[in-house]
Amino acid sequence: METIREGTAWAFGDDVDTDAIIPSMYLVDRDPAVWAHHIMEGVLPDFSGRIKTGDFIVAGRSFGSGSSREHAAIGLRQAGVAAVFAESFARNFYRNAFNNGLIALEVPGIAGFAETGDRLEVALESGRLRNSRTQAEIQATPLPPFLMEMVAQGGLVPWLLAGGGWRRTRQE
Repeated sequence: METIREGTAWAFGDDVDTDAIIPSMYLVDRDPAVWAHHIMEGVLPDFSGRIKTGDFIVAGRSFGSGSSREHAAIGLRQAGVAAVFAESFARNFYRNAFNNGLIALEVPGIAGFAETGDRLEVALESGRLRNSRTQAEIQATPLPPFLMEMVAQGGLVPWLLAGGGWRRTRQE
């Protein structure tokens, strides 16, 4: 059975770097709740006060470029972002997202697909997205099952502790 998630889109452009996602001045505090309070402040200052748990970020090319810090992915997840859909991701951000339990889907054509405020529906296993306002559909690159398991467990470390990865594969 396909997992369907619904949420409101928050549209951003190309090259949203990690300093825009979580400005470095807030990283002296090690509390992810503080990071969540300042998430996306570099692009949309009131974002953290407006986002609802389960909402989605829609972005253009190179989302998460810049620093390789994982604070950006952790802050987004802590703020309630259910997934980030982008034309492309900086490789470090992409890996950090899954390692910290945040879904990151590469979706060719997503930049023109949704506007801030649109309601989106995503079928995670197939990678199909639907915009409720326009009724348009678009196809993401589907995630392999092990990444879906990793996100469901809350990230890489909880997934490994629950028996994911090589331990499970070697036992099968």
